[in-house]
Amino acid sequence: MAATIYGIKNCDTMKKARAWLDSQSAAYAFYDYKTAGIDAPRLEGWAKKVGWETLLNRAGTTFRKLPDGDKTGLTEKKAIALMVAQPSMIKRPVLDLGGGKLLVGFKPELYAAAFK
Repeated sequence: MAATIYGIKNCDTMKKARAWLDSQSAAYAFYDYKTAGIDAPRLEGWAKKVGWETLLNRAGTTFRKLPDGDKTGLTEKKAIALMVAQPSMIKRPVLDLGGGKLLVGFKPELYAAAFK
């Protein structure tokens, strides 16, 4: 199964997820959306599968530093616009397993189940 893992190269959670994938000899491609960017249609597709609330990293520094006006009254459209403008606000990693299956965040047990 060839998967694509989306995230930021230097993120600690990304490093753990990639190390897990490597330890399992899992085939995957890495997409760094901090350097390559991310488009709204992709985020909209992910939001349809997992919900925009799951994708938006509200605990991160980038989100916390936003003006209060940007953080309040969030809608899917507003959240996606924020994530396109500042990809650091996307929860990491997003693992696209193909066939419409996405995992957001890293939990070894969920990865293990997905790669059985």
